[in-house]
Formats: sequence, structure tokens, C-alpha cells
Amino acid sequence: MKKWISLFGALMAAQVLFAQTADGNNGISQANTMVRGYFDTATQLMYAVGAILALIGAVRVYQLWGSHHGEAGKAAAGWFGSMIFLVVVATVIRSFFGL
Repeated sequence: MKKWISLFGALMAAQVLFAQTADGNNGISQANTMVRGYFDTATQLMYAVGAILALIGAVRVYQLWGSHHGEAGKAAAGWFGSMIFLVVVATVIRSFFGL
């Protein structure tokens, strides 16, 4: 009787181990599909954050310019460059990953 119980236990353990080794390709494919689905939403969120930062940068540059500060041109170039970088990064990621 002990042999049968041991055999049954070994078969159950093998079944549990076999069930835990699920198809990894299926999981990776599903994760890939989910990330691709989130990318458009993330891009829109990145553009919204960029728009808010552009407004903040415009106010900062306006304040510097209004106070006749010598660094207003550098600040404007920095803010403008960061907004261009934000748009370029979204475009490059989209084309790099084929989305």
C-alpha cells in the first residue's frame, strides 16, 4: 500500500511540476501585445506632460525676458529643445519598435 501511495504522490508531484512549466512564448507574446496596446496611451500622456511643461517654460522665459535678464535666450532655447526632444523620442521609439 505504501508503494502505491508513494507512486501516486510522485505522479502528482510530476503533474504539478509539468503544469508549472507553461509555455513561455505564450506569456511573452501576451505581454508584447499588452505593451503595444499601452504605447498609444503612453504617447498621448507624454504629449500632455510636454504641453504642461511647455506652458511652464513659456511663463519662466516670459518672466526672465520681462526682467531683462541676460539668460532669457538660453532658457528659451533649453525649454524649446526639451520639447523637441520629447516629440523626437516618442517618434523614434514608435519607429524603432515598429508600432
